[in-house]
Amino acid sequence: MRAKQQEIIDALKVKPTIDPRQEVRRSVDFLKDYLKKFSFLKTLVLGISGGQDSTLAGKLAQMAITELRDETGDANYQFIAVRLPYGIQADESDALEAISWMNADKVARVDIKAAVDAAVASVEENHIKVDDFNKGNIKARQRMIAQYAIAGAQSGAVVGTDHAAEAVTGFYTKFGDGAADITPLWRLDKEQGKQLLKLLGAPEHLYEKTPTADLEDNRPALPDEVALGVTYQDIDAYLEGHEVSEKAAETIEGWYNKTQHKRHTPINVYDTFWK
Repeated sequence: MRAKQQEIIDALKVKPTIDPRQEVRRSVDFLKDYLKKFSFLKTLVLGISGGQDSTLAGKLAQMAITELRDETGDANYQFIAVRLPYGIQADESDALEAISWMNADKVARVDIKAAVDAAVASVEENHIKVDDFNKGNIKARQRMIAQYAIAGAQSGAVVGTDHAAEAVTGFYTKFGDGAADITPLWRLDKEQGKQLLKLLGAPEHLYEKTPTADLEDNRPALPDEVALGVTYQDIDAYLEGHEVSEKAAETIEGWYNKTQHKRHTPINVYDTFWK
């Protein structure tokens, strides 16, 4: 195994194989323990896109909340699934199906279009052009603003969907979808997440659909694998300790190195990793 490969596997805590039932239990208990530790928190909040990651994280969150209500008798525990479209979302039906499948306690819908467009316009009044890629990151950050606004109003914590195949490439917006209070999928790769969804009986087309961040207006529904230049199959194989092509390994390691700042708290004077 490549030395860098072992370093990354160790850092992201990926197992070569998993027991899906054990990992479901581990994530649900993790969420429950967090809420019990911080007793002022009664709500879990998560934006639902209709893709694999938010579908799985949402189901786990709802399971944790349901168990807490049953075990404590406290009816104030709740899970809020949040729809966060920019105007009209092409796969809105998938998001709604995911929310229905996870049986979310409550559903909120915040259209981020007005806020995003206002932010872009305000910046561009300074003769600074906000390109489409930059605007996509603004969308991701505005979605997180909305989730934290709901969590703040409902004594809640924001659930994140970060997992190992996303973390290794840094394929998320810093302080956008990369921001959260608790990440129950962290340690799992993409295929392992699918194993949990299969076990839980999720609609197959929700976790077999082509993954996309869908942030850019000019390239709507751009597949993650196109943007990354490497397949999730190769990423998962790499993270599980298998041999992949030299090109795939170099691409994965290249993403890992240049996105290290995303996996780090804001840099202070004592940090050295970036020098």
